[in-house]
Amino acid sequence: MAYYRAAAPAAALAPERTGVLLVNLGTPDAPSYLAVQRYLRAFLGDRRVVNTSRLLWLPLLYGVILPLRPVRTARKYRSIWMTEGSPLAVYSRRLAEKLDAMLKTQQDDGLCVELAMTYGNPGIANAIERLAAQGVRRLLVLPLYPQYCCATTAPVFDQVARALNRARWLPAIRRVNDYHQDAGYIAAWAGRIARAWEARAERSHLILAYHGIPVKYVADGDPYQQQTLETTRLITQQLNLQPDDFSHCYQSRFGRIEWLQPYATEVLPKLLKRGIRNLTVVSPSFAVDCLETLEELGMDYRHQYLSQGGERFDLLPCLNEADEHAQLLAGLIRHNLDAWA
Repeated sequence: MAYYRAAAPAAALAPERTGVLLVNLGTPDAPSYLAVQRYLRAFLGDRRVVNTSRLLWLPLLYGVILPLRPVRTARKYRSIWMTEGSPLAVYSRRLAEKLDAMLKTQQDDGLCVELAMTYGNPGIANAIERLAAQGVRRLLVLPLYPQYCCATTAPVFDQVARALNRARWLPAIRRVNDYHQDAGYIAAWAGRIARAWEARAERSHLILAYHGIPVKYVADGDPYQQQTLETTRLITQQLNLQPDDFSHCYQSRFGRIEWLQPYATEVLPKLLKRGIRNLTVVSPSFAVDCLETLEELGMDYRHQYLSQGGERFDLLPCLNEADEHAQLLAGLIRHNLDAWA
């Protein structure tokens, strides 16, 4: 058997096309113990995600975390599971389909979109094969992470490289590292918040909650923290907010090491002490709703805040498959293709 895989016949016969590989983190295939365990094994086994000694981490992962954690995590997934599947998968698929249709309308049939997940299904390697079969000669890799992080964005590029490692024919590749200050992205979030306040006929204190990462990652050069701060600055600037009108914080910390602060769980009681009883909460680091937004923020944090004296906890949906989300991604894609020409 030859070491290098042959190119798909269609790649040589079809007109040259450009493919967009849209990538999100991933999700279990079902809200069951075994499905969650498979997902966590792939996710937590990635050295990009947990950058520590394998001699220390792997016994803990396989001896403690993988046997025990899926029980609780599967229960959480069941609390948010949709008829069509995991929210992250459902909203990502809808977004990819809308984006594909929009791009074909704007730029004829020479552009095609495939959705993939870094961990789980659909996988990156299979998505690249489907694009190759459609005659794709140029590949634009677009991770659905507005802010670059070594634990989320970088694994996408790692897997793309591995998927092409044994291919005989390689496409030209361009990568989108982040879009944390993209005008369309900022406008989409600012517009979503403004419309929510208009519907309420009043503004409430705004919380911008971002997924946390270990402080050590930032100390080692990860730009994630600075990019989240810039996203917050731009959104609040567009909304004409003063410093006392909003809070920037981080959620989802794991383990005993220090993560980015302030922690959302500590910000909430401090706001109550200031007499703030009504909140508008957004998650600008997530492209679509998922376990962290729907269950952690929407259930756990809401319960914490309301049970301690809060009166209203308005969690706004992520951009999901909204038209403005597809439009801003289409703009990013056009910008990158124009720069590529």
